Amino acid sequence: KLVSIITPLYNTEHFIGQTIVSVIAQTYLEWEMIVVNDGSKDEGANIVRQYAAKDKRIKLFEQENGGCASARNHGLREAKGRYYCFLDSDDYWDPTFLEEQLAFMAEKRAAIVTCSVRRVDENGIAILSPQIVPERMTYYDILKSCNLPCLATVIDASKLHNIYFREELHNLRDDYALWLSLMKQTDYAYGNQRVLANYRISA
Repeated sequence: KLVSIITPLYNTEHFIGQTIVSVIAQTYLEWEMIVVNDGSKDEGANIVRQYAAKDKRIKLFEQENGGCASARNHGLREAKGRYYCFLDSDDYWDPTFLEEQLAFMAEKRAAIVTCSVRRVDENGIAILSPQIVPERMTYYDILKSCNLPCLATVIDASKLHNIYFREELHNLRDDYALWLSLMKQTDYAYGNQRVLANYRISA
């Protein structure tokens, strides 16, 4: 039950190390982390290479700058897992994120699950209040308000099809378009009330 974690990388050398460390620290061990360097001009890719040299589950791919939707699609083409997660290169997880979310998914027999999210500043200090997700969502609920944070959502690729981001949107809510497409294929997405992921709000 391999989890493919897809991370687009673009000029986030100050944060990518923490993102990778949060994946390495997961209590669930069957994962691959696919980092797609989207034409970064900083040292982020070299930082990824250092971690990849020590842990073969971390894989770096390169492409010319095409935007995060293009980078995520590149990662999807390389993914080998049954489960997909999309973790941006400045966000990070709590150590039990994968373990708890996969158990929650099994309990709900769901194709899509998410969890509540802590909002942090550039130094990782919690700001505002956490985003608490609803316990259950339908396609029509998502139309009204999207409560599927990208960094917190896990999908079971064995139950869904046409999993790709719409590059023609040029990064304008391309994740929202994906969730709408996937929600048409299942009755519900389920929200774990536990706060297990950290979304960085940069100044």
